[in-house]
Amino acid sequence: MDLQQSALDLVKGTFPDEVLGHGSHVGQHWVEIKAGRVLDVLGALRDQLSFEMLMDLTAVDWLGQDKPERFSVVYNLFSLTHNQFFRVKAWVPEDEPVIDSAFGLWRSADWAEREVFDMYGIKFAGHPGLKRILLPESYTGYPLRKDYPLTGKGERYDFPKHSR
Repeated sequence: MDLQQSALDLVKGTFPDEVLGHGSHVGQHWVEIKAGRVLDVLGALRDQLSFEMLMDLTAVDWLGQDKPERFSVVYNLFSLTHNQFFRVKAWVPEDEPVIDSAFGLWRSADWAEREVFDMYGIKFAGHPGLKRILLPESYTGYPLRKDYPLTGKGERYDFPKHSR
């Protein structure tokens, strides 16, 4: 059974208006969707095709690369039952970088969503405790955005000094 092709067929057939693209690379299928119904798409993949595990969740900043939106949130799913992977990319707009939290589907989304929020500034609606995880709450900016200065903004001198 080619579960990846079944996953692609499920998303394209059930959510045709949400699909923006799809493909395969090195034997792994992926689908690109609009962010609006991401929970419906992820839930269908989990419940109907046994993608029980969220292996990873991350983001990509596509600044200036002629993509549907500036950001994509990437969900790497795995089926323990069928030993197969599938990737979902949800496009998130720059002017309002918000997407629904996958925490209700997979508890493993908790810290990954917090990391994406911390590094990219993408908010996850419905997340139970969305706050910075790597940087202090007082930190301004999002270091993994492509328009963030390579040398930083001088913030290393603003971190509180800790005694040793």
